[in-house]
Amino acid sequence: MGTRVGGAGGVLEGARPAAAMVVVELIFSALQIFIKLALDDGMDVRVLVAYRLMFGAAFLCPVAFLIERKKRPPLTVKVVTGLFLCGLFGITINQNLLVLAIKLTNSTTIVTALSNLTPQSTFIVAILSRMETLKLKKASGRAKLTGTLVGLGGAMLLTFYKGPEIRFLHNLARTRLSHAHGNHQLLRLPPAEGSRILGSFLAIASCFSFAIWLTIQAKVGQVYPCHYSIAAMVCLFGAVQSTLLALCMHRDTDHWRLGLNIRLYSSAYAGLVASGSAFPLMSWCLRKKGPLYVAMFGPLIVVFVAVMSSIVLDETLHIGIVLGAVLIVAGLYMVLWGKAREEDEHEADAPKLVSQDEELGKESVTPARNVET
Repeated sequence: MGTRVGGAGGVLEGARPAAAMVVVELIFSALQIFIKLALDDGMDVRVLVAYRLMFGAAFLCPVAFLIERKKRPPLTVKVVTGLFLCGLFGITINQNLLVLAIKLTNSTTIVTALSNLTPQSTFIVAILSRMETLKLKKASGRAKLTGTLVGLGGAMLLTFYKGPEIRFLHNLARTRLSHAHGNHQLLRLPPAEGSRILGSFLAIASCFSFAIWLTIQAKVGQVYPCHYSIAAMVCLFGAVQSTLLALCMHRDTDHWRLGLNIRLYSSAYAGLVASGSAFPLMSWCLRKKGPLYVAMFGPLIVVFVAVMSSIVLDETLHIGIVLGAVLIVAGLYMVLWGKAREEDEHEADAPKLVSQDEELGKESVTPARNVET
């Protein structure tokens, strides 16, 4: 009975990082919808990012102080530098590129589809920084490579193949919009070809920026294992950096004025929920499993955003999105299996340590056997 309970507890403990990352992706999926609604309302990209980080820092700093005030190690120059770089690559650069890409492409689905390059870019960065290795002679290495290729193929299929339209969600969206706006139809002009291409490249660039952040934060988390404090300081650095960037572009109060509208709701959700809840969860998963594990959950956001954007934003959902999402999820679980197999292989290959008492016991038994013979 005790063995069964212990086994069940081990399974639950192992499933906690995966469940946390699914919650993170759901939070970020809703964030994409809020961002698109704020942009449609005319909010500036840089101001939106700055407000998000202000809300996030205001929420996380007191939480981190209360929860980790007794176990927080002293800050060193190396840790502060790492946190500053995390704020730069993971917040300021990444979020400004990502939000600007949504504005240029006028589609959350396209941007989230391109964000599936994050696992591949993270793997490249992790290989260059020697945090990950790929051993093709072992089943774990082959599974990770195959899963990455399958996920990338699904992302490409989702991006370039439309196929027939799935009308159920689209009709539901039109019904909701007609009730909300009466007989007035929402007019969304398709973006220019040049804007769409530029936005796509910015989305790809944000993936590499995110990959650099994952790698740096994983190293910071090893020497400073306080994920609430890390998230709070990263948000604080990102808020300062993003605010300075936004002030360089817009100093008039019209761009910064918030009311009881979608601009305030989007900024508050982005800061309090996305930054305040998702980043501590992601930091905890980074410390537990590493950057590649966290990045491999990214494809799930495509499924969530495709459904949400079709219902809320009236974006058209095609069969190609569904087929691509199936491949993405299949590749995701192949990589996760490879990661689990890799951990088993490390345990099997690890040399067994023999205690001094056991060694002395062996030495005392050997002469006895020699005497008997």
